[in-house]
Amino acid sequence: MANILMVSSEAHPFAKTGGLADVVGALPVALQAFGDEAAVVLPRYRSITKDPGELVRQDMRVWLNGGYYSVDVYLRLHRGVRFYFIDCHGLFDRDGIYGDRGGDFGDNALRFAVLCLAALEVSRYLFRADIFHCHDWQAALLPLYRKFFFPNDPAFAGTKTLFSIHNLAYQGYFPQRQLTEIGLDDRFWNANAVEHQGAGNLLKAGLLWSDYLNTVSPNYAREIQTPQFGCGMDEILRRRSGELAGILNGVDYDDWSPETDRFIAAPYSARDLSGKLACKRDLLEYFGFPLDDRHLRRPIVGVVSRFAEQKGLDLVGDMIVPILDEELTMIVLGSGDARLEDMFNHFSWARPDKFRCWIGHNNPLAHRIEAGADMFLMPSRYEPCGLNQMYSLRYGTLPIVHATGGLDDTVDGETGFKFWGAYGPHLLEAVRYAVKLYWEDPARWSHMVQTAMGRDYSWNASASAYSGLYRALLESFPPPVAS
Repeated sequence: MANILMVSSEAHPFAKTGGLADVVGALPVALQAFGDEAAVVLPRYRSITKDPGELVRQDMRVWLNGGYYSVDVYLRLHRGVRFYFIDCHGLFDRDGIYGDRGGDFGDNALRFAVLCLAALEVSRYLFRADIFHCHDWQAALLPLYRKFFFPNDPAFAGTKTLFSIHNLAYQGYFPQRQLTEIGLDDRFWNANAVEHQGAGNLLKAGLLWSDYLNTVSPNYAREIQTPQFGCGMDEILRRRSGELAGILNGVDYDDWSPETDRFIAAPYSARDLSGKLACKRDLLEYFGFPLDDRHLRRPIVGVVSRFAEQKGLDLVGDMIVPILDEELTMIVLGSGDARLEDMFNHFSWARPDKFRCWIGHNNPLAHRIEAGADMFLMPSRYEPCGLNQMYSLRYGTLPIVHATGGLDDTVDGETGFKFWGAYGPHLLEAVRYAVKLYWEDPARWSHMVQTAMGRDYSWNASASAYSGLYRALLESFPPPVAS
């Protein structure tokens, strides 16, 4: 059994902006089945202070740059996992996790440096870690601090560090003066350390000084070693390719299963799909479509996404007119780029017979779209793992995806449709092929739905892979996980 101390800026259900929180909320729970004990360290944001938990360490001193920060540590037990919340006056008790309406907080380097140092002290006093599992750039300083600030400290003798890359595009850039404030003197200001193109890059600390690296799908582990997807870090990642694993994220089927989903009109399963038609009727009615035979028979293509360049929704925008010339209905949920918001709103007005959108975040509606749609479109330019395509498989809503990252790992010709190259015409061709199959070969379509719903992307398989990696890491012989 290994003691794993995860360090993260987010964890569901306490603080969330994206998929990172889902991983850190679910993986520690799943690891219990494999004999590992995992705890989580994260900031005590303002939203968390409403339920403070138990104060387990008061005035814990975190030394940094010749002074110290006084930290209080609170403990809450959630689904059998210990969550340690770091409370440091002035750093985390704010509206927002990384920033507010004015942009990112200017002292984020300091905030997350204190988090990393506090996690080391949590291991010293409260939860003796065998492995520090650090997530994304906000936790990337911990391997550096352990190696250079505490090289001979017996509290950390024999400990290992694993650094998980959830999205390589986010790297934590800061000016040199801020690095000085977090204890990184001139020896770290060079291209072989944390300097990158004239700025400090905190993610590099994790890439360079962690004992092992992993990312959230096997294909993404390969992609980030190329200039196209490496975001300037591909040379380092190629150098460490023997110490880089790809472990696919899992899905929490307690939240995402049509058999138990509390947000959908009727439950259904691969054995009895009758409830899916009820969910389709409900979705059409919610968006004001007529419930006539034409609309009920026509396939619904669903989209739930941020409107950002990464997600490729501009490709949908480029092809929206010929897409809507197909015999289909399209329903879009999301927000972000103002141009795309305006365009989707326009088509809700211009093509009300075939198109509707809901601008914003709406989790219950996301569930209803997964259940009521026949196809789910994810044209991401890159996608480290992706979750919605795995939700879609479970709901028998066949994904149409750009073959990249985790999308390529989880969707195949038996369960969905892929296109290669992030180009509008390629997307259009995939949509047309899926719609043609839906209308002309219902037996094949039904078989694909059954196959998709039978795929298991639960956290059990992912947790098993992580548990094996932890054990190998403690034995100083981690096997490659990416295939």
